[in-house]
Amino acid sequence: MSDHTYKKIELVGSSPNGFEEAIKNALARAQKTVRNMRWFEVGGTRGYSEDGKGGHWRVTLKVGFRLED
Repeated sequence: MSDHTYKKIELVGSSPNGFEEAIKNALARAQKTVRNMRWFEVGGTRGYSEDGKGGHWRVTLKVGFRLED
C-alpha cells in the first residue's frame, strides 16, 4: 500500500425528502469540485417540524479525500 495523505472537510447537505437524499445531495455537489473523495462520516442530522411532521432535513458530513501527489 502506498503512502497517502488525506484531508477531511465538513459539509451540510439538505433535502425536503429525508436524510438519505440530503447525504446524496451533499456528496453529488462536492464531487463537482473535490477530487479523490474516499469516504464520509455522518456527524449529525437535523430537521424541522412542519405541521407535526418532518419538513426538511439537514445532515452534517465529514468527507475524506486523498491529496494528490
